Amino acid sequence: MKYYEKLLAKGCFSREELTELVGTSTVANQVIYEYQKKGLIEKVKRDFYVVISMETKQPVLSRYQIGSNLFPDACITHHSAFEVFGYGSQVFYECYVATGKRFYDFEYDGVMYRRVERKPDLEVVQMRNMWVTSVEQTVVDSIRDFEKIAGLEEVIRCMMLVPGLNEQKVLECLVRYNNGFLYQKCGYIFEEMQEEFHFSANFFEACEKGSSDAKRYLIKESQDNVFHKKWKLYAPASLKGLIDKGLEDYDAMG
Repeated sequence: MKYYEKLLAKGCFSREELTELVGTSTVANQVIYEYQKKGLIEKVKRDFYVVISMETKQPVLSRYQIGSNLFPDACITHHSAFEVFGYGSQVFYECYVATGKRFYDFEYDGVMYRRVERKPDLEVVQMRNMWVTSVEQTVVDSIRDFEKIAGLEEVIRCMMLVPGLNEQKVLECLVRYNNGFLYQKCGYIFEEMQEEFHFSANFFEACEKGSSDAKRYLIKESQDNVFHKKWKLYAPASLKGLIDKGLEDYDAMG
């Protein structure tokens, strides 16, 4: 119990950090063995541990705090960031972590931790002992990767819970990525959601200027695609109609 209070203050720690605290790797190994046996810590993944509360017998950190502390450059991203901000329309049993360090997806305490490659110049904010992509960065990343993470309908539902966005920061995210298809997608989606975000004409002009000349599909498998000439994009005639249809399908299944 000698080191428990110090570890409790950290919430989670690596084997390397524990070695620095106790002085030698031999003592660190002994502490890990004894504290795991007593239920004071749990192994999250190889050489990384979370402290367990003596009162609740649960991890003292949330899944998001654990994910953000896996590596020095780690931060919570995509749908998990929406959840942190309170804009997730549902809670996933997954935690998306952006980091330059490679790790295999792993499960701890019923949550699957998934790696997302951390891009340069990612805009992050600090909240409650963790780093999270900013709301604008989260929105742009989620639009970029919706086919891999969450799906378009869920991303739009999350965006509809966001009270407002700084259009200049959104543009700065787009400039950093410099991806023509992403400009097309964001131009179309924000135009469809103009009632929610009230972006200026300058924003859409910038999106048009940055867009690719190639004709692309927003959702390849969709049967409701029409061609949006302005964005050179095959996409639903109505984005909100797509969401409403999804809700109707969900209700019909219930």
